[in-house]
Amino acid sequence: MAERFLITGGAGFIGSHLAQHLLSLGHTVVALDNLSTGRIENIQPLLGHKNFQFVRDTVENETTVNHLVAGASHVFHLASAVGVQLIVDEPVRTIRTIVRGTEIVLEAAFRFNRPVLITSSSEVYGKGARVPFCEEDDVVMGPTHHARWCYAYAKGIDEFLGLAYHRQYGLPVTIVRLFNTVGPRQVGMYGMVLPRFAKAALQGLPLQVFGTGEQTRCFAHVNDIVGAITRLIAHQQAHGNVFNLGGEEEISINDLARRVIAAAGSTSTIEHISYEQAYGQPFDDLSRRVPSLDKVRALIGYQPTHNLDDIITAVIAQYR
Repeated sequence: MAERFLITGGAGFIGSHLAQHLLSLGHTVVALDNLSTGRIENIQPLLGHKNFQFVRDTVENETTVNHLVAGASHVFHLASAVGVQLIVDEPVRTIRTIVRGTEIVLEAAFRFNRPVLITSSSEVYGKGARVPFCEEDDVVMGPTHHARWCYAYAKGIDEFLGLAYHRQYGLPVTIVRLFNTVGPRQVGMYGMVLPRFAKAALQGLPLQVFGTGEQTRCFAHVNDIVGAITRLIAHQQAHGNVFNLGGEEEISINDLARRVIAAAGSTSTIEHISYEQAYGQPFDDLSRRVPSLDKVRALIGYQPTHNLDDIITAVIAQYR
């Protein structure tokens, strides 16, 4: 049955892919975005679609959010500060956008009893040492005087608030912790590593690796992610639960740089710079970030369909 979905952050990288996916399934989509980090180019092909509407406003505008939630059947709350560089440069904006925006969305969803899926982040695991990260693990956060951790704390508050609305009021809320979602339309200007590497490799410039480059990450293609969250928001057993969502192929940032250079047929070299050089201040980082996907796999049979080579090829193709 066709539904009407509201996507906050709908002109962003993930939001635009989600909108496209939902439209392909015959649904109606309203995308709310103030274009602070989202881009109109991301949704340009959708603007003429009869089942798509774009609203340019902030998720912090209660009047707009209430109106749009009232007209929706489900709400995907993706609006957020994005990227390490933005978080370090603008911590006030980061905290306010995340916490206040989520509060407004949940208030409206409660008012009209609309199911909500909130995208959280692997950052909430903080300095967790147990790998792979499991949803029930304890977390260890860095000190509050490091702006880098404000994003993790804010996302944690989002999760607490969403789960509180579910427990206290029965609101259908699902939390998804995303691990390094990548693919076409993602830009590197806010610190995203793979688009930065792809763009530099195609220009023959050095690929700048922060720190030693031995830190490892797992990357997931955006199409796998949007397919999974579309299934989760509709699954009653997902309500009141937190799910990891990402890829399982672990790779060091040094090896990622080498694979991008090879895939691009580039003559670029790898240049290591300190975190302080990159961000202008000391920076805590995690040596490994690997998700356990057992929980989401058990509920919806989630299995990534794009491997890392597919992902690298897709990002390079965008910049080519």
